[in-house]
Amino acid sequence: TKLSDLGSQSDPDSSMPVNAIAWRAALDIASLVPLADVDTFGGSIVTEWYQSKDSNNQRLKLSMFVIGRELRSDAIIVHAYLQDKRGAEWVDAGRDEVLGRKLEDLVLARARELRATSVLETVK
Repeated sequence: TKLSDLGSQSDPDSSMPVNAIAWRAALDIASLVPLADVDTFGGSIVTEWYQSKDSNNQRLKLSMFVIGRELRSDAIIVHAYLQDKRGAEWVDAGRDEVLGRKLEDLVLARARELRATSVLETVK
């Protein structure tokens, strides 16, 4: 393999293993909190623990997964983990399934916006 061949469009293995629009949308939504780990080829995004100014006794950590190359509703998985402050320590409070689904919906909505924008740009 020549160095100039790496990343060429003719190489089927050079593209991202996940849908690029879904990946970008997930990054856009996750970037509202500090990111801890981003794995483009694995399709995973993990945030740092985040504590909003409105909630002094609870904090949130997100794990987002983009799976597959197609933009579909089941290609986004979001886990929202919560911790409660008890005294000086943080104690696991489990996952918030409702928040996870809401964030999945936000990612999908953002992906639709990005796709619509890219379609409009190619039409011009």
